[in-house]
Amino acid sequence: MKKQIRTEINQIIAKLPENQLKPVLEYLRQLEKTTDEQLETATLVKKIFEEDAELLKKL
Repeated sequence: MKKQIRTEINQIIAKLPENQLKPVLEYLRQLEKTTDEQLETATLVKKIFEEDAELLKKL
């Protein structure tokens, strides 16, 4: 599964024009510095926003 994901990412990157690669590289560098705890927190916050979108709109 991991190789399939890497292969797909590589295929997409190979198709991108040169001027779109810098933001991708910057994002990947930020992601690389992110700890597992930070990733888990971000995932949970995203889940809350997705599940409680209507409630959040009311607030």
